[in-house]
Amino acid sequence: MTVALFIPCYIDQFYPRAGIATLQLLERVGCTVVYPRQQTCCGQPLANSGMEQEARPIYTHYVDTFSQYEYIVCPSGSCVYHVNAHYDVLEQSEAVRAVRERTFELADFLINVVGVESLDAQFEARVGIHNSCHGLRGLRLGHGSERVGADFSYYRYLLDMVEGVELVPLDRVDECCGFGGTFSVNQPELSTKMGRDRLADHLRNGTEVITSGDMSCLMHMEGLIRREQLPLRVMHVAEILNSRVTAGMTSR
Repeated sequence: MTVALFIPCYIDQFYPRAGIATLQLLERVGCTVVYPRQQTCCGQPLANSGMEQEARPIYTHYVDTFSQYEYIVCPSGSCVYHVNAHYDVLEQSEAVRAVRERTFELADFLINVVGVESLDAQFEARVGIHNSCHGLRGLRLGHGSERVGADFSYYRYLLDMVEGVELVPLDRVDECCGFGGTFSVNQPELSTKMGRDRLADHLRNGTEVITSGDMSCLMHMEGLIRREQLPLRVMHVAEILNSRVTAGMTSR
């Protein structure tokens, strides 16, 4: 199947390795991946700042860019949720409806469209999963603790396929890291405290690598890790799922 890859702004600018890993992972599971070069932002930062009218031209450009593709895949739950849920302000043409329905978060796409049951991947580390708010409660990529029902996690399901990964049980598995996009700018003290709480949970339980489907959350926590010189590192889930060991070295 042919997939159009949508790369969020912060991955493009700060964490291109996560975008490259997503591309390689999709190709490894049999997808033909195209990257529309005219793509820009999904419009979420403006909308979250109360400027949704100003974001509408960005929404329209996204629709014009991706409407011709059967599947659009993005390694970011927050961007995907924004397209799915907030493009309702546009006139619901066939193209708009199609783009909203066809934009998938990476793990969701791998499990529910591709039907991945195994991965040729190896990564030796104790890994703690960070469930981002949009991915968990917007896209339902896992079971939120406030809901009644069976426990599940798309990320846990996929990471269990990676040889060498030891998943770390956390005390508060679905607590926010405090980033929240513009929230971290408007409420820096509260945002920092929430981030420190999340890192303390990982440290307490022996995490070596924190992973998530949202690089924005990881970026927030990585800033605290670097400033406080903590023995942790962050990696997008695509990087771990795309990891293989060759001649004694981990290649991604």
